[in-house]
Amino acid sequence: MISLTSPVRTVAHGWPAGVKLGLLCAATVGLYALSDPRAMAAVVAVVVGLYALPGRVFLRTGLGRLWVLWPFVVILTLWHAVTGALVEGATVILRMIAAVALANLVTMTTSLSDMMGVMRALMRPLRLPLRVTRAVEIAVAMVIRMTPVLLEKGLLLAQSWRARSMRRANWNIVLPFVLVALDDAERVAEALKARGGIATDEANRHGT
Repeated sequence: MISLTSPVRTVAHGWPAGVKLGLLCAATVGLYALSDPRAMAAVVAVVVGLYALPGRVFLRTGLGRLWVLWPFVVILTLWHAVTGALVEGATVILRMIAAVALANLVTMTTSLSDMMGVMRALMRPLRLPLRVTRAVEIAVAMVIRMTPVLLEKGLLLAQSWRARSMRRANWNIVLPFVLVALDDAERVAEALKARGGIATDEANRHGT
């Protein structure tokens, strides 16, 4: 899941988060039952059609988020070209695009609070302590929230490198990117600490 909730209201926004996540799991598993690249291409076309239904703004925003997949597409294409398995490679690439696009569609139409509600319901039978449950919820929320942020900052670093050098950005931006990620992590940790940490709700329930 690589994007945040879309500001464009769609019919899917009103669907229960559990239903959407369940359908996403079923669809992702179903993708592995397809081995024909033509069938996978048809699936990708259907997913693009789902993006197009709410309008051009939603379509442009959603497909724009998928641009981050291009390095993986290049690597997989080169690998399967070297191994002489381009047909299988096309199937793998299309399957990846379809799976990520479907996951992105769910996150664009589902709020983080609703997703955390599903996570909480799934963990309830395990009878985990509230502190553990809250830690898992926050970890999932941070991954969903911070992934597009870090990807955007990585693209900005690459653009800054190209503006200052004729050479293509490669491993030279790894260290600055790591420092940016560590700085963001420190700021998030400070923000959580300022709000009482993970155990705030647990302390409130016990009246402390």
